[in-house]
Amino acid sequence: MENISSSQILYSLLLTLIAGLATGVGSFIAFFFKHSNRKFLSFALGFSGGVMIYISMTELLPEAQHTLTGIYPARSGLLLALAAFFGGILIAFLIDKLVPSHENPHEVRRLEEMDSPQHRDKILRSGMLFALAVGIHNFPEGMAVFVSAISNPGTGLSIAVAIAIHNIPEGITVSVPIYHATNSRKKAFLYSALSGLAEPCGALAAWLIFAPFLTPALLAVLFAAVAGIMVYITFDELLPLAEEYGEHHLSIAGVIIGMMVMALTLVFA
Repeated sequence: MENISSSQILYSLLLTLIAGLATGVGSFIAFFFKHSNRKFLSFALGFSGGVMIYISMTELLPEAQHTLTGIYPARSGLLLALAAFFGGILIAFLIDKLVPSHENPHEVRRLEEMDSPQHRDKILRSGMLFALAVGIHNFPEGMAVFVSAISNPGTGLSIAVAIAIHNIPEGITVSVPIYHATNSRKKAFLYSALSGLAEPCGALAAWLIFAPFLTPALLAVLFAAVAGIMVYITFDELLPLAEEYGEHHLSIAGVIIGMMVMALTLVFA
């Protein structure tokens, strides 16, 4: 606890803020482009998933196991790390279940499919619900970025970039219906940006809740849980969404290149 400086905290919070506000990039795309670039989105989402999988399975979970087996008996440490990992998956699953499937922001919606001014009240309601759903999903992602960045700024940065990439389609999902219902780019961008602010709120909550109790053992448990959350996000959201854009080989290439870039980054960091 005493070893964590205020600059580390500010850096970690800044990363979560940048990742969250990437939803605004989605708004920008929605305002100025009439058709989704499906190839780019498919590759980018695959790339983001590759980064998350690689970091989770080669950095966060092994680091948690190494730390916990040094504090507790070997088998107990490994079991605790695994419990935290699958606990993180369970947390992400339960959060996902809070959002009805027909309002899930991770169901693919291309710009051209949402470009209809009909039924403005219904469209506005959908946009507001999408914004709320994105906020719910972004909260644990903010915790993931913050916890990772506190221990390793480079790893935190990589996770923040991956999450920012996958926030772009979410920004599109939020802003398009609100824009068509209100005819206001300002309101659409505002709600999209506010949904992204759930990420730094998640980071702030992580700091306020865990800071008084932060020990090497707790930090290792959080690492394993973060790994679980990111694995769930990848397999439940990113890869299915990349596939829905209809570019299977590009999405797989994105996964592989994302893993390769992350591996080289860790080697030369």
